[in-house]
Amino acid sequence: MTGQRRAIDAGRVLPGYQGVIVRDGYAGYGHLTSALHAWCGVHLLRDLKGPARLRAIPAAVGHRRWPPLLIEARDAAGAARQAGQPVLDAAVLDDLITRYRALAAAGLAANLYRRTATAKDARRLARRFRTFEDLILRFATRPDLDIFSNNEAERTIRPVKVQQRGSGGCWRTLTGLAEFALVQSYLSTAAKWASANSTPSATSSAATPGSRPASNPPDNAPSPEPVTSRR
Repeated sequence: MTGQRRAIDAGRVLPGYQGVIVRDGYAGYGHLTSALHAWCGVHLLRDLKGPARLRAIPAAVGHRRWPPLLIEARDAAGAARQAGQPVLDAAVLDDLITRYRALAAAGLAANLYRRTATAKDARRLARRFRTFEDLILRFATRPDLDIFSNNEAERTIRPVKVQQRGSGGCWRTLTGLAEFALVQSYLSTAAKWASANSTPSATSSAATPGSRPASNPPDNAPSPEPVTSRR
């Protein structure tokens, strides 16, 4: 765990961060207690997808009802956000939480004494949903924030891995990695803000880590519509 914490803190981005971190189940994030944590719903849907997991819990328990419940909660949160509502209707949220807890309890009970590998996997998933309810349902309890998934963040950092593979599986020097990250960060930010007057090739060389490109609006500017791209 010490190594995980050291690696995360070395980036000097997340330590002390007081916003919301949308992340997967990596244990290394646990020490970042100044932030609220939300479990990425897309990661959860991915974990619930395998046929072995679907066989692990009998149909009577409703294992296939997990993905529809998460999607229903995501859509309810999105509708509330579009309507400018900071919270879900109390009856809607109570119903979602009640069904959520019932599914977690049923999934654990159905596999508690089974000793197959798939049952072990199902118990792990059921315990995850029961133990991390606050993190998993953060997107529903805070519908004012679009935090169901961290796909946008993963799309942003993917070019680093693509370039790494193209370079033979590793970066030759730390300086080369830092320079690539600096340029890629600038280009990604300029694209997201749809700057009309940006000149990335000329400006990025003068940028410094942590600086705000001139094309970025001030902190109090309204957020633009999200830009989608193929993964």
